[in-house]
Amino acid sequence: MKISILLPYKENYSPEYAGAVSIFINDTVKISKYKKKIIVYGSTNKKTKFKNNYVNLKYEKSLIKSSSRSYIQEFLKEEKKNKSNIIEFHNRPSYLKYLIKLNYAKKVLYFHNDPLEMNGSRSVDDRIHLINNLDNIIFNSDWSKSRFIENLNTIYKLSPKLLVIKQSIDSKKINLKSKKKIITFVGKLNSAKGYDIFGNAVIPVLNKYKDWSSFVVGDEPREKITFKHPRLKILGFQKHKNVLNILEKSSISVVSSRWDEPFGRTSLEAASRGCAVILSDRGGLKETITDGVVIKNISAKNFQKAIKNLIANKKLMKKYQYNSLKNFFLNNKFASKKIDIYRSKLFDSENRNIVKERIKILHITNLNERHNGRLFYNTGRRLNNGLIKLNHKVLTLSDRDLLNSYRSIKDLTGSIKLNKTFLETVKNFEPDLILLGHADSIKQESLKKVKNDYPEIKIAQWFLDRMDSRWKSNKLRFLDKIDYMDYSFCTTDPKSLNFNKKYKISFIPNPVDESLDDMNVYENKNPEYDLFFAMSHGVHRGVLKKGKFDERENFVKHLIKNNKHLKFNIFGMNNIQPIWGDEFKKNLYNSKIALNLSQGKSLKYYSSDRIAQLMGNGIATLIDEKTQLNNLFPDSSAIFYNSIKDLSLKLNKLVNNEKLRNKIAKKGKFIYHQKYNSLKVAEYIISKTFGVKKKFNW
Repeated sequence: MKISILLPYKENYSPEYAGAVSIFINDTVKISKYKKKIIVYGSTNKKTKFKNNYVNLKYEKSLIKSSSRSYIQEFLKEEKKNKSNIIEFHNRPSYLKYLIKLNYAKKVLYFHNDPLEMNGSRSVDDRIHLINNLDNIIFNSDWSKSRFIENLNTIYKLSPKLLVIKQSIDSKKINLKSKKKIITFVGKLNSAKGYDIFGNAVIPVLNKYKDWSSFVVGDEPREKITFKHPRLKILGFQKHKNVLNILEKSSISVVSSRWDEPFGRTSLEAASRGCAVILSDRGGLKETITDGVVIKNISAKNFQKAIKNLIANKKLMKKYQYNSLKNFFLNNKFASKKIDIYRSKLFDSENRNIVKERIKILHITNLNERHNGRLFYNTGRRLNNGLIKLNHKVLTLSDRDLLNSYRSIKDLTGSIKLNKTFLETVKNFEPDLILLGHADSIKQESLKKVKNDYPEIKIAQWFLDRMDSRWKSNKLRFLDKIDYMDYSFCTTDPKSLNFNKKYKISFIPNPVDESLDDMNVYENKNPEYDLFFAMSHGVHRGVLKKGKFDERENFVKHLIKNNKHLKFNIFGMNNIQPIWGDEFKKNLYNSKIALNLSQGKSLKYYSSDRIAQLMGNGIATLIDEKTQLNNLFPDSSAIFYNSIKDLSLKLNKLVNNEKLRNKIAKKGKFIYHQKYNSLKVAEYIISKTFGVKKKFNW
């Protein structure tokens, strides 16, 4: 493993003038289990640097080209020589536009400041881009994370990529009895840090308590705030080691910031050295201590009152000091371990389920409730099951059933009321994703309103039917609302349908579901029939339509004529009505082999959803090889034929070879349920729609 850590441009990586970022990196790297694999890159010109593996980037300074850009480009040169497995970069989200090219490395961004105040993470789009293109984003406080996820959709707010690893400090045994009567202030001596508040608070305290003094550590060349008192000692900037020594002696430490500090290293260090800490209720400051005084209404008067209260109440002050030490847990070992855990996980990311967070999904599809169970085993229900198995909150509207019940004289189709129901449901449920499955009656106007009123909601659609030649009307249905789709899915290879490349369209296999496709036909030792085939003149019609002809009838009749010695179990032709529901499953179970034959000419990857019921229930299945489904299923899991003659030969061979037939059936069911189940197909739909990168088996 090789890990590169890129410091922010101009970050001083030396003990002499180290900032919070450098201190945190140095302290955690030197005890990391990967410390020998880590190189820190920076631009520190000081001769004295921290002892970790460090490379000083020598970049060209130019009036035309920004030094920051030259700095990152110099890092890219170094990185190409010594390719890393992980690149961790700190406090510069804008660097991603350069690092994104290094697709061989995992990338991790650390935020030490407010994300909404930084280039590259200010806007919602900026932050979504970061989530989609980084492997982890680390925040130094819960407050910083809360700022980052502000106005983001739930799927992003709950992304497992977002981690909080707070800054840390070495733990040390402190003798509280050796504490001196010292009140400290550490930080920039400016109004943002509240130095003026501290000065105006501490001077009256020193006037009242003659045996107390105050130490101020820090400087500020840009803003002059001056306080004078015989026992107020201005020590200027001090090395980090000296600061910790001062805090060890101090009894009270004051952090009076006005600004929203994302974390606050001073209060962290003060707590670790057993100080009674008084701090502002700003940003993530409260997260730096376990015990202390939090000032909500920030003023010199309130800080003065808090300091005096601790001095007057020694028992309370000692309690805060003792509990600060006893309950302190943000040590370097704790932080370094958390960092190493995510590093280790990045190497096993292939096995991680990237979309684990729970989102709210409004799934609009036909569940066929009005057909009294006849069409229970349908794809909409399978996908719905998959979404639920992923632990998402799924609300389903069965659009065709609602249309049926909504019809009236004023609304002949029920469409007006359906669209009102849809919009009202979106308002009440506030989904993260709207998923449409053949929901033709949801109008463009309704989707446009959703996009305008709820721009964060993603909208996707899935489609099962053929869309070529005679079925071009289906293609028009599919394209009708595509301009409002974030992503679209179909059970045909999209390239075969010549869609406009501007649309995001991907193939999905017809899913199986373990709760619906639960038979093992291969276990039947005495099936009555040799070949099963079922078709219909339309699932919603349910019965044969007088005068309608399906070209598959000629194919099947030819097959029967050439194999009169075989026993066929055929439905949906020759005046034999189609079968549905459990009657379908019973007849399937009573057959040795099934024929998967869809309407029209074979098209890449297209099959009716019947294939899921056949292979998913464990029957050896015959498939036209021109569908190219052998790219998804090996020959050991299905029987691919290239002509009716070839089909007959293979059919006869398998009818008389129970062992081989059942082996193929068993393997076919295993592969289908393992690779193309409802959970995986549902996860694929969500991953693609939300731009989450993950590999699937198709």
